[in-house]
Amino acid sequence: MKLYTHYVRLSVAAQLQYRTAFYVQVVGHFASSGIGFLGVWTLLARFGNFDGWGPAQVSVLYGLINIAFAIAEAFGRGFDAFGTDFIRTGEFDRLLVRPRSTILQLLGHEVRLRSLGRLSQGLVVLIFGLSANGGINIFASAVCLWCIIGGVALFIGLFVFQATLSFWTIETLEILNVFTYGGVQAAQYPMSIYANWIRSIFTYVIPFAAVTYYPALVIIQPERFGHHLIFVASPVLGIAFLMVALIFFSIGVRRYVSAGG
Repeated sequence: MKLYTHYVRLSVAAQLQYRTAFYVQVVGHFASSGIGFLGVWTLLARFGNFDGWGPAQVSVLYGLINIAFAIAEAFGRGFDAFGTDFIRTGEFDRLLVRPRSTILQLLGHEVRLRSLGRLSQGLVVLIFGLSANGGINIFASAVCLWCIIGGVALFIGLFVFQATLSFWTIETLEILNVFTYGGVQAAQYPMSIYANWIRSIFTYVIPFAAVTYYPALVIIQPERFGHHLIFVASPVLGIAFLMVALIFFSIGVRRYVSAGG
């Protein structure tokens, strides 16, 4: 942890060398995320509720998934850019000869401070959603924190899985962005509007529904789902997904034969 803290401190110091650019990036990220929420709000205003979910209820889902993605994007940059920055250039060879975990080194590669824009915007929307759904209390706050932890694990797991494929493809496959950035868009809406097979994938394969939708039901509609304690526990699937991705990454490391050019 001391070494990782040192990595983070160096990354933050490097980005703060140009403070004006840093502030512009954060504000820009906040604004672009805000436009995304405006699109969600416009859809609800135009077509009405989604299966009983109004703006206040959807705000909870939007806030949770965007906060989780912002944190994962900030700390998972090393895996997100793994194919381009490490495999293609041969830089990963240097990580292998160092007497520290490659996972630790990749997590400390770069901490993206611009993600503070999305994080703060998601937090504002989440607070609004909770306030409009019975208020902010200890239980709701604890469930939201647990959802965010599961969501961060899920997204970092997706970045790790994407990075692992680079051992065989050299460069990151852009098609996997369907499951990262596309997953953020899909998880902003209630899963009840999707077909059963999509809900099954988002619950048991790539568990977006497990880390946000099901726990949110307990907060938003406690009279119907408050007794479903399994919904509160479901974000653990996000952590399980990360564990599987890390195992897959270790297999890729063992089969790595060097690349670069």
